[in-house]
Amino acid sequence: MSIRTTRTLRAVAATGVVALGLAACSGGGDSGSDSGSGGSADDVAAALEEGGSLTVWAWEPTLEQVVADFEAEHPDVDVELVNAGTGNDQYTALQNAIAAGRGVPDVAQVEYYALPQFALSESVADLSAFGADELDGTFTPGPWSSVQQGEGVYGLPMDSGPMALFYNEEVFAQHGVEVPTTWDGFVEAARALHAADPNVYITNDTGDAGFTTSLIWQAGGQPFQVDGTDVTVDLGDEGSTQFAETWQTLIDEDLLAPVSSWSDEWYQGLGNGTIATLAIGAWMPANLESGVPDGAGTWRVAPLPQWEEGASASAENGGSALSVPAASENQALAYAFLEYANAGDGVQTRVDGGAFPATTAELESDEFQSYESEYFGGQQINEVLAESAANVVEGWEYLPFQVYANSIFNDTVGQAYVSGTPLTQGLQDWQDASVAYGQEQGFTVNE
Repeated sequence: MSIRTTRTLRAVAATGVVALGLAACSGGGDSGSDSGSGGSADDVAAALEEGGSLTVWAWEPTLEQVVADFEAEHPDVDVELVNAGTGNDQYTALQNAIAAGRGVPDVAQVEYYALPQFALSESVADLSAFGADELDGTFTPGPWSSVQQGEGVYGLPMDSGPMALFYNEEVFAQHGVEVPTTWDGFVEAARALHAADPNVYITNDTGDAGFTTSLIWQAGGQPFQVDGTDVTVDLGDEGSTQFAETWQTLIDEDLLAPVSSWSDEWYQGLGNGTIATLAIGAWMPANLESGVPDGAGTWRVAPLPQWEEGASASAENGGSALSVPAASENQALAYAFLEYANAGDGVQTRVDGGAFPATTAELESDEFQSYESEYFGGQQINEVLAESAANVVEGWEYLPFQVYANSIFNDTVGQAYVSGTPLTQGLQDWQDASVAYGQEQGFTVNE
């Protein structure tokens, strides 16, 4: 996900968007294109030598320079970069093109939570034969696991969102409150800050699917389990329950600012100190720098609060891959672009443009970790963020219909923030509705 377009992730999914059910599993189209299983690394080299044209659908702004550099290095290749919409707008356009059998791009940006839906329907190609399966270790665990389904690799990670606690140091110092290191401590800090100044809240939250699933992920929850078309949904597991109990306290005691993220009020709260922290992905610094200039020098970054004292678990929040639609007739050349952009020289270009990488080499480099952010008071924030990336809890899976599930979050879990419905009941309602939808789409769904 682009660090400049995070608003899209927070406004996830209109109902019915990208309803890629089992009926679509016959493949990506009948264009006569080669499949991932039919290609090879030699094909990639040959395609680069021969040249050709590629169409890339993506909204990530740092790709503009990557495209220019790729074309300069390979003058016989012409790449058309198209912004077909962000997030769900693009997914709708992509699915419509796939269904119509024409106008399908050669490369498409797909967020991690949406990728399983495209992979299971065989709308994107397995890139293993082109050499993607040999990139194990190139990327951090969270993004790398997010592009895999079964034995296949259905994209290359473009960026990542390991979580951290962004906090206003002046607010905590002014009220004599310590920055929390656990979620229990977070609740205590929320009480202390709000008691010291009723206008100050430790954070805002009006209900967000991505944030909720990220904290469940960090708590070790695995509410979604997928084995082909067999799906298990259990939003009452230990991690989900741990999140619900802690967050219910914050809701019951009115300790969360009733402000929607990415709204004008939200930016104002971050700037004037009435919203003191954000537990969010590593792509956030650029948003603070551009959207909250008044916060320069006051904000800092700390590890994500832990569910258990002394632990170091983290989770991903956001991020996206570049994938090759199965209907592309230029899959080998498309893979060459993916490898350049996400595992080659294009990575540093994107980092220089403000993106947060998913590659271990960049995250572990002295140059990256020693960067001192003027906005964050000279703090070497990448040390914290890179450590978070290395500590992402393994084993997380998204539903193969997560786009739809997220679209009904506010109608289920979101009610706990506005109507007095217990969070545990909201999670159960989300589970029930997701199970029903999955069964309607032809999945075998267990609870």
